[in-house]
Amino acid sequence: MGPIDGDGVRRNIELKAVDPAPARSVHTCRAIGAEDAGVIHQLDTYFAVPHGRLKLRVESPGRPHLLQYERADRPEARQSAYRIVALDDGDGLREALAAALGVVVTVEKRRRLFLWRQVRIHLDEVAGLGSFIELEAVAPAGSDLAAEHSHVAELRGVLGITDARLCASGYAAQLIAAQH
Repeated sequence: MGPIDGDGVRRNIELKAVDPAPARSVHTCRAIGAEDAGVIHQLDTYFAVPHGRLKLRVESPGRPHLLQYERADRPEARQSAYRIVALDDGDGLREALAAALGVVVTVEKRRRLFLWRQVRIHLDEVAGLGSFIELEAVAPAGSDLAAEHSHVAELRGVLGITDARLCASGYAAQLIAAQH
């Protein structure tokens, strides 16, 4: 999942954009030598919390985990600070957190994962929203984030991600906005 800094907090640099040509994105990832790590089906349940964001992710293949994170809603590449807790009983935790905190929204997606250097390239098909590219440059402990910003900028150029395609908010916020 990524190196851990103090307090168990991990960091990465993220960028999210609309993907008008998913097949071209797959081709480009292969052309640059990114490792194809396959397809993951994910169901993210977001809970109402007073600070940051809290989601339970159930994925196949994989095991459930709880993610607490903070990230600014801006279209450019930005830092995300997060904690991950692996779980054995995702369904039980979802029921408990839903009862205690309330569910804000659920996001369902099909994610094609490519790995390039220290960057996770997510080619996402999000139910109710469409196709997206998400870049996550995972920062090693103690990084000043310069290399991570550089990797994201390089991939942005290679993948042809224009300013007009950038997304300021995550899938949860976009789904909430689309429902209103």
